[in-house]
Amino acid sequence: MKRPFPLAVAQLGPIHLRDSKAAVVARLIELLKEAHARHAHFVVFPELALTTFFPRYWMTDEAEIDRYFEASMPNADVQPLFDLARQYGIGFYLGYAELTPERERFNTSIIVDRQGHIVGRYRKVHLPGHDDHKPAAPFQHLEKKYFQVGNEGFKVWDTMDTRMGMCICNDRRWPETFRVMGLQSAEVVVLGYNTPSHNIHWSEPPHLRMFHHLLLLQAHAHENALWVGAAAKCGAEDGFHMIAGSAIVSPTGEVVAQSASEEDELIFHHCDLALGDTFRQHVFNFAKHRRPEHYQLIVDRVGAGKPLG
Repeated sequence: MKRPFPLAVAQLGPIHLRDSKAAVVARLIELLKEAHARHAHFVVFPELALTTFFPRYWMTDEAEIDRYFEASMPNADVQPLFDLARQYGIGFYLGYAELTPERERFNTSIIVDRQGHIVGRYRKVHLPGHDDHKPAAPFQHLEKKYFQVGNEGFKVWDTMDTRMGMCICNDRRWPETFRVMGLQSAEVVVLGYNTPSHNIHWSEPPHLRMFHHLLLLQAHAHENALWVGAAAKCGAEDGFHMIAGSAIVSPTGEVVAQSASEEDELIFHHCDLALGDTFRQHVFNFAKHRRPEHYQLIVDRVGAGKPLG
């Protein structure tokens, strides 16, 4: 029997330094209106969806850094989005920079249910980039400077008639991210990303960024028998280009919807949650086929070491 989950992914084009959070929220609201018109039950917005990708800039002034962070959620800037989503009965995922009362900083995302309640929070675990100033680089990638490593792990929530997990950007490159959620019987994993097209550390053909992005989404969706919804913030933000490729991927590993632009764009698919059941019962029946007694090295080692043989 089919179990429908009408899913929308809301891609954002560039957010420039001059753009206010109120102006960005107005764009999110327009995408939410389109999702409502397409009868979506849930919308995935990108990572750091309220600001430009500020880790590309070296900053030392605390007040300057703080303006990119949210000390509460929801707040006055984003309340209109929460209000309209509740009116429409649409849940959503939203990524933003979180400043805690203890002045901890995290790259954070939340799941909001169809009644407007925050039901889940995730703080990014796999922080890419560096924490030192690299003046010779074309831009900085300072997530390790501006954010702390997430301290709440990879959780899954029973919400909106499904089991949903989430991650952020670079987390999608690590198989452990999705397997931990798969072991909690996740049926849907949602994520946002801001992925630069240019690699500042070594020369890499630009097409590989998109190839690896889709390859990983497809592999993780299939090997964990779940749906994946991934939303980009993309295009040239103040001249710094980021990839698009927002996508919805099925448990078969197939891309069932993908963005066609580098602008604000909504993609949609009538996901059938029952599609993952077949794989969980057979090919990826973890209880029958996993052999964790042979995987201990995964948690014993962080970096690669000598062979065991």
